[in-house]
Amino acid sequence: MFRILKKSLKTGIVTGRHPEARPTVPPVASDAKATAKPFRRSLAIREVDTGSCNACEMEMNALMNPVYDAERFGLHVAASPRHADALVVTGPVTVNMERALKDVHKATPDPKLVIALGDCAIDCGLFKGSYAVTGPVERHVPVDVRISGCPPRPAEILAALAELRGRLDKPAR
Repeated sequence: MFRILKKSLKTGIVTGRHPEARPTVPPVASDAKATAKPFRRSLAIREVDTGSCNACEMEMNALMNPVYDAERFGLHVAASPRHADALVVTGPVTVNMERALKDVHKATPDPKLVIALGDCAIDCGLFKGSYAVTGPVERHVPVDVRISGCPPRPAEILAALAELRGRLDKPAR
């Protein structure tokens, strides 16, 4: 045991440095803030998985747990796109989900927001070049907000939604 401990102390740290984060693109387009004006107090979200690995869905589900409690900020998950104000799309659009995404987008009433959540939804991420992927979300429906990350943390999702709704500098009531 002492031999192993001595070797570990002598060798030191052998893992590499974690790569620096790339500069983030502003997640919210300027015209998206005007579209989001009616949703300042309440935003109903419909989550659409178009072929992801489910990591982004787990982070979205974590928004509703007691730690983040997104309901207190007026964010709600809608069961139907007809009751939704925003579509949160995760994953690259696959061949089998292309028509479904367009149908959900058409069923959501105007004004609506489309949020591309995660690197896969923004630029296909890990799945780029796959035979089953038809492209990023923006190729199929217009995207208002891009939240990058693989997966983005719940705090980052909340911050982007707060920026979108113009609630970052508002005091708590």
